[in-house]
Amino acid sequence: MNKIQIIIDSLLAAAVVALFVIFFTVKPKAAPAAEGEAVAVSGQLPVAYLNIDSLLNNYTFAQEAQETLMTKQEDARLKLNTKARTLQNEMADFQRKLDNNAFLSRERAEQEANRLQKKQQDLQDLEAKLTNDILVENQNLNLQLRDTLDNFLKEFNAEGRFQIIFANTQSDNVLLAQPGYDITDEVVAALNKRYAAKAKK
Repeated sequence: MNKIQIIIDSLLAAAVVALFVIFFTVKPKAAPAAEGEAVAVSGQLPVAYLNIDSLLNNYTFAQEAQETLMTKQEDARLKLNTKARTLQNEMADFQRKLDNNAFLSRERAEQEANRLQKKQQDLQDLEAKLTNDILVENQNLNLQLRDTLDNFLKEFNAEGRFQIIFANTQSDNVLLAQPGYDITDEVVAALNKRYAAKAKK
């Protein structure tokens, strides 16, 4: 009976030693990450950031949209300046006529003054409208860019490469990071490729 007990104890001791060796020498395979669990990618944290200024300067759609908006602003400014110059000349002409008593009656002078006043009000209304139109178009452009970027990043990160992608504008959000965390060039290249393909259709 003692021999059997010694054999059992020896086998148990050998099994414990074997388990101990296996546990500390064999690296377990990484289990698939559960939803919401962070996964390291190539030795880096699963985070990245986009330099928004650089993206806007290099994304073809953003460049073209900005150029269109600037052209509209310039056209609006030209239109307003032309109308303002015309009104200024008419007001100067009115003042000259008033100084020289060129109006046949006081009633005629008042009519002309009222006409010029209305024209001035119309010009101010036009300026407010054009300014508002440009602001609305700029807001719509920003919303469109944001929507495009949100949808693209969902596709771009479909495999779950990143848990978080930060937006960095003029180093406001990311003060220091290794270059490998900046995915701006990769995203801009993919966005431009997609935009070029859509433009051909």
